[in-house]
Amino acid sequence: MKEKNVFHINGYLGLVLVLLVLAGGIYLSIATAPVIGGILVVLAVLAASSLTIISPNQSKVLTFFGRYIGTIREAGLYLTVPLTNKSTVSLRVRNFNSAILKVNDLQGNPVEIAAVIVFKVVDTSKALFAVEDYEQFVEIQSESAIRHVASEYAYDNFGDGKALTLRSNPTEVSNHLTEELQERLNVAGVEIIETRLTHLAYATEIASAMLQRQQSQAILSARKIIVEGAVSITEGAIERLSAETSLNLTDNQKIQLINNMMVSIINERGSQPVINTGKVAE
Repeated sequence: MKEKNVFHINGYLGLVLVLLVLAGGIYLSIATAPVIGGILVVLAVLAASSLTIISPNQSKVLTFFGRYIGTIREAGLYLTVPLTNKSTVSLRVRNFNSAILKVNDLQGNPVEIAAVIVFKVVDTSKALFAVEDYEQFVEIQSESAIRHVASEYAYDNFGDGKALTLRSNPTEVSNHLTEELQERLNVAGVEIIETRLTHLAYATEIASAMLQRQQSQAILSARKIIVEGAVSITEGAIERLSAETSLNLTDNQKIQLINNMMVSIINERGSQPVINTGKVAE
């Protein structure tokens, strides 16, 4: 079932026609043709009952004795098919804020996640007749899609920049959520305009342990940079001493020099200088 237009004319013009038919029917009923006049009066009353007002960004879905006959989307006053049931469906853009859900990420860690879903109805016939309650359908399918998408990503990559994660790549995760949710909601005639993560955190029971892991990872990364810098500085110092001075350092002296420089650079606390006044062994 797809949305289609239904017969409707301008309501003000229709109202004038109804009044003319009603006046003619009353005149004929009083004058020479009461039967024809009565029929015209009945037709005028039926036509008047089909007058409907549509607000901006709303639509009227018409059913005629249980059969869907079409939709009116334009705002205003219209005269349409009489004896029809007219259901109002909003075409406005709406937000749905999901509850904070506890799910397991790709690595099995429990995380808390929530999202905001921005959507609107684009097919009124599907929204009313394809599902029981399209607003409730959007809520249930949104939470289901959030759970599924969250399980396909790790919360954090802990230094591995290649893998997409919930924390580091919220835009990519939101786009994936939009695509999956749109597939689920096509049956309800709903278009997903945007999805955004509004809450993301480790579950309470592992939050402390994961915080320590993140801190340890940061310390290790910083240590790696410091060690690499210390090695580079030490290599440069030994090369310059060999190239610019007449010192001929033995292997043991080089090892001692490297050890002292590495300890001095890497040590977090200030190192205490020790002056060696002894004679350098030849």
